[in-house]
Parts: sequence; C-alpha cells; structure tokens
Amino acid sequence: MKMTKPTLVVALGGNALLRRGEPLEAQTQRRNVAAAAETLAALTGEWQVILVHGNGPQVGLLALQNSAFTEVTPYPLDILGAESQGMIGYMLLQALKNALPDMPISALLTQVEVDPQDAAFLNPSKFIGPVYTASQAGALQAARGWTMKADGNALRRVVPSPRPVQIIEREAIHALTAKGHLVICNGGGGIPVVRSAEGMRGIEAVIDKDLSAALLARQINADALLILTDADAVYRDWGTPRQTALRHSTPLELSAMHFAAGSMGPKIQAVCEFVTATGGTAGIGAMEQGVAIMRGETGTLITLH
Repeated sequence: MKMTKPTLVVALGGNALLRRGEPLEAQTQRRNVAAAAETLAALTGEWQVILVHGNGPQVGLLALQNSAFTEVTPYPLDILGAESQGMIGYMLLQALKNALPDMPISALLTQVEVDPQDAAFLNPSKFIGPVYTASQAGALQAARGWTMKADGNALRRVVPSPRPVQIIEREAIHALTAKGHLVICNGGGGIPVVRSAEGMRGIEAVIDKDLSAALLARQINADALLILTDADAVYRDWGTPRQTALRHSTPLELSAMHFAAGSMGPKIQAVCEFVTATGGTAGIGAMEQGVAIMRGETGTLITLH
C-alpha cells in the first residue's frame, strides 16, 4: 500500500487521555483512548495520519511510582518518557487496530534531540503529573526537591522543556508513512537526548509534544498539522467577559496576542511555526471534533492568509 492522501500530523494531548480531576488509572485512560481512536479513525478517511501524543499526566505518575521505591536510585525522566511511549503507544495501537482492522499501524519508539544549553533547563515550565493543593505541593518540594507552579487553581510539578531540534527516527517515520502505515511516534514529545563526544545520551527533561509534532511535520513535509486538546478552539481574550472563539486566524494575527506559556502558548507557537515555514494548514480544537476542525466547521484553522 502506498500513500495517496495528504499527510496530517495529529498532536494528541496527554491531558486529553487523562483529563483533569480523573483518577490516574489504566481503565480511565483506556476509555479516553477509545474515544480518541474514533476521531483518529474518522480522520483517516481524508488524511494519511501520523500521531504524536503527549504524556504529561502519565510521566508524572511514573515519576511518583518511581520515587516510591527507595531501595534504588530513581530512574531519570528520559527513561520514564520511554516507558510512557510504550504504555500510551500500546493502548493507542490496540484501540486504533480495533477501529481500523485493515490498516497497518505502527508505534515507534522515538528519540528527539535537544540542545543541552537550552535556557529551558534554567526555568522549568512543563507541567507533569497530577494537581496538588498548596500543602501537598509544599511537602513534595521539601521531600523530593521538585519545582511546583500554579496550573489554574492548583499546583503541579514542572520540569525543563527544551525545544526539539531534530527527530532522530524521522526517516523510519517517513518510510512507514509512505507504505500506508498510521504511525504513532514522538510520544510525550519524544525521548529527550543530547549529543556528546561519546554519542547520544538521555537528559532530564520532557519535550513539548506540540512543538515536537510541528517539527516532525516540517521535517517530513506534511501537508497539515492538527492539535487536539481539551479546549474547543483558540480564544481571543480568554478568561474575560470578552472572550471570543477564533474560527480562522493567521500566524501574524496570533503573534499579536498573549497565550499562557504552560497551556495554549506552545500550541500557538507550534502551529505558527508550521504554517509560516510550509504554507500548510493547521488546526486546534477538541479531541472529538477532529474531522470538523480540518473542514473548518469548528475549532480554529490557521493559514498564512
């Protein structure tokens, strides 16, 4: 089977698979993954889909489980990121194969190179794990040295989130896509690695999956980028009485607005970079509305003009 449809890179948020306030349990995630698979299966009717997923809640849970066993040194975040790729990738692979039994589907362990001098290592900003009260967060900061920041009305752990520089397995992704595979890759933004005199090694970070998806879309010459999240659109003046959903926008218009660095900010940056670099189309919206977003019926579409 060869690729004949336009290529769409879909970025699926980890928070869409484990929603805020839901228990961090496998069955909860399976239910949400099944819902995501319905959207993704519908998208394959019009697009050759490549799926990138987040891992914020999941990698945070793995870190908590990891630190609970004190007889060994806790595993670093790059290894936990690889674990999350296997965990989430397996669930997505199974759900998608059930929804699309005749389509070849592959989940690929993916490394993503970052710059060890990236300023993000001095200012952790990527939310991972569950939400905490102020007293819970203070206790964890004291016991484990974690950095906590406000996420809405609660607190969450934050870790460095350097910019992705290169998708190490991009040629394998392109080859599988060219053969008609729905490829699940760059899980959690990718396993963060840096180059040294000894070769590549992992580094303590979590890469933003939206920026990683946008980089992948550029590196494999995808036609479009779709970011599925728990927001139904991009809003002007979000959180105020004047908030208005933007149904269509451009990188120039979006660059004049302010978006929160820990939530919508990286999504806006990702779509603007992709559209500006390629002239392609990008969409942002709710997980259940993927097809309608790309048709311009809901959510927000971003084009050059």
